[in-house]
Amino acid sequence: MNGPLISIRVPATSANLGAGFDSLGMALSLYNVFNVMKLQPCGLFSCDVVGEGFSESELTSARSNMVIRSYIRACEIWNVSPRGFVLECHNVIPLCRGLGSSSTAVVAGVVLANLISGRHAPESELLRVMTVIEGHPDNVVPCYLGGMTVCCWDGMDLRHVKLPPLPEDIHVVAAVPDVQVRTPDARNSLPREVPFGDAVFNLGRAALLSAAWATGQWDLLSWGMEDRLHQPYRSRLFPGGEVIMDRVRSLPGCFGVAISGSGPTIVALVRGAPGSVASTLCRTFSEYGVTSRFFVLQGSAGGCRFTVRRPSSEEESDYLIAM
Repeated sequence: MNGPLISIRVPATSANLGAGFDSLGMALSLYNVFNVMKLQPCGLFSCDVVGEGFSESELTSARSNMVIRSYIRACEIWNVSPRGFVLECHNVIPLCRGLGSSSTAVVAGVVLANLISGRHAPESELLRVMTVIEGHPDNVVPCYLGGMTVCCWDGMDLRHVKLPPLPEDIHVVAAVPDVQVRTPDARNSLPREVPFGDAVFNLGRAALLSAAWATGQWDLLSWGMEDRLHQPYRSRLFPGGEVIMDRVRSLPGCFGVAISGSGPTIVALVRGAPGSVASTLCRTFSEYGVTSRFFVLQGSAGGCRFTVRRPSSEEESDYLIAM
């Protein structure tokens, strides 16, 4: 049996990082893989899901699957016909936990539209379309490019800078509780106005976080990941959220801790053995009656990667481009 025609590997992300609400995000070494097994006539799709969300109709239905929806939306934006396909989703990234699982689907869908249509869109256009569909550049930009990125989006245009990769000896400990924070709840928890002092506080921290990352001054991250715009409000949305970051912030080797995305996953940057930080995070969730699991990850410097197989003579190839 032949392998997939197109295989796309897309990393998890941690967006809203520290003081960088809606602007700073990093890619992590945890990946979903999306395979196109066969091309089909225009508008005809089917999908199969393995791993996270395998029994959820929202993912297994071709009508609602986010990869297919994003693919169709990108085709609409580019005014090209959406050739159908058979999709396999191998999901490893936990769903609805703030690790960018939906962003991997959006990025994969736009990449598929670019490949299958033969559009050859430049990177800037791919990122623009991904942001239009997903809405948050600090999720999709690091997801596609990898590494740590700084993003600004005005609703039409995107500007971004990719910072140097996270050193290999710095781990990202991600503690994932077995509870979900609904995106509308996460957004509605934020105040419409914030005190001027809190805005100034975050400006300084976000600038410090970016500069420290760019220059490798990792000991400054503990300040740069402090925040007053979103984490104090969202930490109230899940058990243990209001105490968990204070418990690990001062542990040996911990450079900084933050809510990942809109939560409830907590990420901590750790140099050296990560066991103490991981166990403290999970123990805190347990104290508040929530089971959890943790991942010890690295930064993903490469971001989205894909391969395209040359089709056999029996397979259709009209819409595949030679890579």
